[in-house]
Amino acid sequence: MMLNKNFIPLLSATVLLVFCNSFAAAQTQSTTAYELDRTVLPIDPPYRNPITVFDARDAEKPPRFKVTPPEGAPNVVIVLIDDIGFGAVSSFGGGVQTPTFDRLANDGLRFNHFHTTALCSPTRCALLSGRNHHQVNVGCVMEIATGFPGMQGERTNRGEYFAETLRHNGYSTAAFGKWHETPTWEVSVSGPYDRWPTNSGFDKFYGFIGGETNQWDPVIFDGVTKVQKKEDPDYHFTKDMTDEAIAWMKFQQAMTPDKPFFVYFAPGAVHAPHHAPKEFIEKYKGKFDGGWMKYREETFARQKEMGIIPPNTKLAPMPDDIEDWEKLSDKEQALYALQMEAFAGFMEHTDVEIGRMVDAIDDIGVLDNTLFIYIMGDNGSSGEGGLTGTYNELVHLNGIFDAETTESMLERADDWGGPNSFPHFSSAWAVATDAPFTWTKQMAGDYGGTRNPMVMHWPAGIKAKGEIRQQWHHVNDVAATVLEAAKLPQPRMVNGIPQMPLSGVSMLYAAHDADAFNRRHTQYFEIFSNRAIYHDGWYARVVHRVPWENLPINTLQDDVWELYDAKEDFSLTNDLASEYPQRLAAMKDLFEREAIANSVYPLDDRAYERFNAAIAGRPDLMGDRTSLTLAQGMTGILENTFINEKNTSKTITAKVQLEGNDRGIILCQGGKFGGWALYMDQGKPAYTYNWFGLHSYTVAATEAITGNDAEIKLQFDYDEAGEGTGKGGKATLYVNGKQVAEGRIDKTQPALYSADETADVGLDEATQVADKVFKDIEDSEFTGYVDEVTISIPKRK
Repeated sequence: MMLNKNFIPLLSATVLLVFCNSFAAAQTQSTTAYELDRTVLPIDPPYRNPITVFDARDAEKPPRFKVTPPEGAPNVVIVLIDDIGFGAVSSFGGGVQTPTFDRLANDGLRFNHFHTTALCSPTRCALLSGRNHHQVNVGCVMEIATGFPGMQGERTNRGEYFAETLRHNGYSTAAFGKWHETPTWEVSVSGPYDRWPTNSGFDKFYGFIGGETNQWDPVIFDGVTKVQKKEDPDYHFTKDMTDEAIAWMKFQQAMTPDKPFFVYFAPGAVHAPHHAPKEFIEKYKGKFDGGWMKYREETFARQKEMGIIPPNTKLAPMPDDIEDWEKLSDKEQALYALQMEAFAGFMEHTDVEIGRMVDAIDDIGVLDNTLFIYIMGDNGSSGEGGLTGTYNELVHLNGIFDAETTESMLERADDWGGPNSFPHFSSAWAVATDAPFTWTKQMAGDYGGTRNPMVMHWPAGIKAKGEIRQQWHHVNDVAATVLEAAKLPQPRMVNGIPQMPLSGVSMLYAAHDADAFNRRHTQYFEIFSNRAIYHDGWYARVVHRVPWENLPINTLQDDVWELYDAKEDFSLTNDLASEYPQRLAAMKDLFEREAIANSVYPLDDRAYERFNAAIAGRPDLMGDRTSLTLAQGMTGILENTFINEKNTSKTITAKVQLEGNDRGIILCQGGKFGGWALYMDQGKPAYTYNWFGLHSYTVAATEAITGNDAEIKLQFDYDEAGEGTGKGGKATLYVNGKQVAEGRIDKTQPALYSADETADVGLDEATQVADKVFKDIEDSEFTGYVDEVTISIPKRK
């Protein structure tokens, strides 16, 4: 049969109409009993039949589609403290007073077998994703990511944060404080912003993007916009972020009281720098004069008395490196006691601020139905301050351990913890506050690095109060816990991307039943090649490298495995490897399977060289570029997105417009605890190199520049001869091609200037590199105008 060609479109339209009517009829039936599919996010509205009524006045308006949380879904608050161990705070037997943590513990539950990853970025990603840290590609901190899967720092979209799940299910979500989950090469004005908080499930973010910040002069982002700190003579970032969190919650509840909120509250405390108001530090004056061994013994005794540790627990030995307190000089004892006083003051001040937030939630009237999970540490206390501690922790982060002495640090005792310091305590105090364990942060093979106090408080959802829970759990269990409390399933697809199953399980079964059997059976640990495997009460581990040492204990091939019955040996003191070789072999095989499945291999125990992106194999925003040209107003460039001029020669050439007798920054990088600046003062160009705030080198012209414009050039010729990094060189200043000054810079910083100080044109944001010249940001503003400034380096070999 022949078809008329004009009939074909008519036939197609008819078939389409019949199909649509049939589909609509089917959908009409399904919408009458429509149930939300919360496993696919965002949730699509149901199909609605086309409206055939011509006049709106004659039509019935269909109900508005709206996604709301399940009935009774609680608010959620997660507090994550930074760098503090199992034996630090009062609720777990420690010597640091934490009234808010105590209050929530007494009205809620303490978990004494809760674990983290032993390092900050991995713990944070495991917490918010509910997966293992390598599984979501965050096997280490962002600044030393490598090119291997599992360690690249680029979080996978297949492991979306549960904040995104809550947001798509009707929650308001906000994050305050420390983030440290965005790749370093994605923190410039160029983005991308996919892995910033406001594209990771949070409607609101107020905090710092990197691993640490100066609490007195922080680098703060509101969303993705850098903002200045508030004008307040008593400013401290912990108070500021608490004010912001309280204001946001009150506003959110005022506008939408029927809509629950999720707050992720992650203070910088007590990560270095240990910054606290003086009155909080002074509260602890003399409290630690007995030393770290006495502190450990007293904490250990209280832990037993409180039931935090079993009666048969042994106090694990301290590392051999830790000196006996009694053998220290009076000056050394005074210095180390002061270091611990600042740490304790910082923690108590933070806990008091968290108390203000708890009170605000109570004032709103929603504390009873708020699931409040307060995690005391993203890892154990930090031994990164080295055996002596430091007035400026950046010295040790650069791998330099001989720049400070007891005398030089004591000379600054009055400033310790204040705006002119950037301190970190001795690793001996880290061991002490990780009691009853041996090791510290970074030590993924020891509970001193991974076992952290946790309190769960939810009066409307948990009947028990003031009790201890001993079930074994991991930070990747938090996501499942929150989803169960909110009566939400784990999504199988988010924003069109299929999702990996959660690695963790909900902890609510333990909250409801103190005698419930463990539901966590297996968990691997790995950080910097320190590694372990837990399985049903047994624990096998390798202690590979110590945080305060440059080199590992053994090569990876020669590492020694240990075996513990963790059910009976709380503090891991009785190595059973020789007694149960077959069990140890099985545990090693299990670690191997878990490591391969989670992209843990290859192991990488390199240390300071991984700060160099080219060596580590991660992206570098500057790539192979040898020059960068900027202009007036280009500020806030974080260190990892600026051209790397360390350990090489450099040239800075600036074309400027002048008004006469000019003053201010032309180009700078870093701050008063390390960096450099090209600037003018009283019309004279100058260059200052600030070495860790300990030494300052300045080359300055003796005559002011005349005229309305000039080319100012700084040539730094790095000492190429000799071994090592961080060497000095000759600095020469030129104006319009004529040499006007030269001088010697004896040494430079080899690896980094700061965690979050920036490079800036036309002013110096945050603290001042040339702090003997400029007192603050406003004072550093250039009175002229920088048309362009180019920084160039030789092509690296």
